[in-house]
Amino acid sequence: MKTSLQWLKDYVDIPWDAKELASRLTGAGLEVEGIEESGTIPKGVVVAEILSREPHPDSDHMSVCKVNIGSGEPLQIVCGAPNCDAGKRVPCATIGTVFGDFKIKKAKLRGVESNGMLCSARELGLSNDHTGLLILPDDAPLGAPLTDLYESDSVIDWEVTPNRPDWLSHIGIAREAAAQTGAKTRRSKISRPSKSANRNSARGTSPACSRV
Repeated sequence: MKTSLQWLKDYVDIPWDAKELASRLTGAGLEVEGIEESGTIPKGVVVAEILSREPHPDSDHMSVCKVNIGSGEPLQIVCGAPNCDAGKRVPCATIGTVFGDFKIKKAKLRGVESNGMLCSARELGLSNDHTGLLILPDDAPLGAPLTDLYESDSVIDWEVTPNRPDWLSHIGIAREAAAQTGAKTRRSKISRPSKSANRNSARGTSPACSRV
């Protein structure tokens, strides 16, 4: 049974990170098979706008883009994505941003200076899509940290025993978390259709459907 930490927080206030929650619920009888981090966006990735796109003079698939990150002079960034078109707002990893063991540095790509990296969703851990850059909303604020738009999440994989089917849902795990925190659970409100909304619309009109 896999649960999203952010989704659990929709049902109950949880003051702990995923590892602490897993540790406390293990004491309650749940077993943890693993924890996966999703969308852990590094510091230094900001909202940027592509101002212009020119073909790379020594490559048939790369482009040379001028990029506005909301402060200072526009940056020149070499990009190999097919959708790095002018006018689009995209994530930009600025100089010094760290992705695991890889640090963004000023570099030359086939002789052209590049001052950052424009990012796909997969590079940011948001999805497996690597077909092009992650396109942001047109009103995304320039220069804002991407973490303001995308919150990171943790997915906990629980091993549920057959005698606890109530743990086979987010609300079931949330109840167990509430027992540990002392907080109250809450449920999202679901709108129900009006009682008067076409109650008889499904009745058949064919004589074969008439009541005897």
